[in-house]
Amino acid sequence: MIMVEETAGISPDKVSFTGDQTKSNIAPFAQDIKEGERVLATGTMIGPQHIAIMAAVGYVSPRVAAMPKVAVISTGDEIVEPHLKPGTSQIRNSNGYQLAAQVAQAGAVASYLGIAPDREEDTFRLITDALAQSDVVLLTGGVSMGTFDFVPKILEQAGIEILFRTVAIQPGKPTIFGIKGDKRVFGLPGNPVSCFTIFEILVRPMLCKMMGVLEPVRNLRLPLAMEYQRKRSDRMQWLPVQIREGKVYPLEYHGSAHIFSLATAHAIAAIPFGITNLNPGDLIDVRPV
Repeated sequence: MIMVEETAGISPDKVSFTGDQTKSNIAPFAQDIKEGERVLATGTMIGPQHIAIMAAVGYVSPRVAAMPKVAVISTGDEIVEPHLKPGTSQIRNSNGYQLAAQVAQAGAVASYLGIAPDREEDTFRLITDALAQSDVVLLTGGVSMGTFDFVPKILEQAGIEILFRTVAIQPGKPTIFGIKGDKRVFGLPGNPVSCFTIFEILVRPMLCKMMGVLEPVRNLRLPLAMEYQRKRSDRMQWLPVQIREGKVYPLEYHGSAHIFSLATAHAIAAIPFGITNLNPGDLIDVRPV
């Protein structure tokens, strides 16, 4: 078989080959996949390529897991919606919309329920409403040690069993997780990078497991491009980084409120507990985001 682009017509029933050489250009029967071979494994997170494969083999009614329903609530009188101009001591609500987008990216269904003001009765009502309509509830803010950080108390009043109240992760130490029957509740930190990071480290894998995904996260093991130092090593640290030419480059990062450090990040990289210094070439775990 030769390509028509490499031929020239000589007569109505003859052509000449104009190329230098050619392959056989014959595709053997069942070259891509043979009868009895597995097409897709159970636990696969379905993407566009998997849709094409199922269409190619005529598998039009696959059995899939239900997408978890996730309620997102921001907390605090200091938070205003993005279309409003913040007043004194106020900031725009970035966490609520960030979380809703992360939930959707993970393959679940997000419902943003708004901002709970610093009143216990309003926060209780929003939480109970969220539990009634969702499989997972994500709250952001109100979980630390401030005067109005009463989310943990409200969760317990709503019948939620708190399983942990802090994690040894930087940023993101004030993280709460609880359950009520088959419902799951996270109280995430209010600082935006902390909120983003804890979702990627804890919430996304949980949502994937709820959908039966066998490989919910995939870390890369890559060399550091430059020296890295930190003062304290009592927690695992996750840094926004870029990956260029197979090496990891930490980005300028001022702390858990520095949301703009995520704008050009390709991934977050883990600095293990107990490590204060890393040298160029040291291998670290990197999680694409």
